[in-house]
Amino acid sequence: MELTEQFILLQAPNAAAAANGRKLSSGGKFSNLRRTESGDLFWGECAGSGKTPYRVSIDWTDPNAPVSRCSCPSRQFPCKHALGLMFEQLAQKSFETAEVPQDIAEKRAKQAVRTAKKEAAPAKPKKPNAAAQSKRLKKQLEGLDMAEKMAGDLLSAGIGTLGGASAQTYEKLAKDLGNYYLAGPQTAFSRIALAVRTIQKAPEQAQTAHAEALRVLIFLHSTIKKARTFIQEQLDAGQFSAGDSMLFEALGGVWKLEDLHAAGAYRENVRLVQLSFDVSFDEAKKEFSERGWWMDIATGQIDQTLNLRPAKALKYVKAEDSRFELLEIPTLYTYPGEGTRRIRWEGAASRPLTPEEQASLPRLAQPDAAAAVKLAKGQFKNTLLPKFFPALVPIGRVGTIGTSFVLEDPKGGRLVLRDRKEDGADHASAERLAMLPEKIPAGSSLFGLLFYDEATKSICLHPYSLVTPEHIVRLQY
Repeated sequence: MELTEQFILLQAPNAAAAANGRKLSSGGKFSNLRRTESGDLFWGECAGSGKTPYRVSIDWTDPNAPVSRCSCPSRQFPCKHALGLMFEQLAQKSFETAEVPQDIAEKRAKQAVRTAKKEAAPAKPKKPNAAAQSKRLKKQLEGLDMAEKMAGDLLSAGIGTLGGASAQTYEKLAKDLGNYYLAGPQTAFSRIALAVRTIQKAPEQAQTAHAEALRVLIFLHSTIKKARTFIQEQLDAGQFSAGDSMLFEALGGVWKLEDLHAAGAYRENVRLVQLSFDVSFDEAKKEFSERGWWMDIATGQIDQTLNLRPAKALKYVKAEDSRFELLEIPTLYTYPGEGTRRIRWEGAASRPLTPEEQASLPRLAQPDAAAAVKLAKGQFKNTLLPKFFPALVPIGRVGTIGTSFVLEDPKGGRLVLRDRKEDGADHASAERLAMLPEKIPAGSSLFGLLFYDEATKSICLHPYSLVTPEHIVRLQY
């Protein structure tokens, strides 16, 4: 594999670590650079703040997943010293050929044993402790009773009373629900508290805040009702597993890859291309969400990846970034549920798309705008699912009618192109359509999120990317 700057940046936990690594390399901080004759291991020393330099190495046994090791105390992985050593390689610095150091040889041997065991017998989900699980589920039922009473009181009083409510009341309830293993409802009440503060501090945004609170209450009502049945069924049967229910995640459960594998929620040898990438901040959860939209080039299926980075741990959770090459993934895991699905994988090889692969992408669009809208309506009916739907829509032409941008498909069906207010000003992209060439290449499609626009009482498309037979033109990041 050819080492590129883009590859190094993708390994970095964040932009600052990459910049610091580059600075170490350009500043001449490395010495005693060595490499194996086969070129699968590079190591050296990097000057730090103390007298003793740090010992750092990059193991390229798996070119797509290099293993970095360093004697520094950093909790970032890879650290800036390992990234700096990659930049030394990229700059084609002089590395003397040498034998593998004993300590690295031992670590390699242990890693090989772990890998062999993993490949021979994939990790199986741990058998749940029946008594502990029963206690947890009963505790969740108690918490659901609290949440239902609070939500019921608010619905009885009416959403219009939020302006006179106390945000602290909902914040306290959200905090209390943390003791009942209900992360999903906990976040919902945090969102209601935010809506209360918005109404009280920014009256001009009251209408939007009321609409958000109503949406959250509908989600809460549906979650509580379905979750109580789900939990009670497990208690009655004495079987405690997540199964394939989306309620597990709606209540705050976290899926592990071994659980997804055991549930058969995976497919093999998948080729994906990223259609778009964006970053948003969730004020209620105090975390950044880095989202990628990916298309399976064999089926046209569009799924999303989510990399969640709590604000308090940004330095220690690796950041994701835009990807422009095709990924070949041995095993792709899909989260249970319906409609818009989340996907994950452990390892993947990347390469440029061939002209034939790129040309095939716009042809994977929905048959027309009407077909895409029908699928979106089906998802919107489920109160537990997001109120947006990713779709690739074929373009006949794109232009303006009055002050609105409009997509007309080859059959004459039309969609208004408009930004979702919920995404915020930093995601605004509809006006960027005016920057595209007047004549969009024939056979192109537009990727974006279909959503119900309250202002026009119609389903609109928030444009994210133009997909042509030659390029993917991103309107977001």
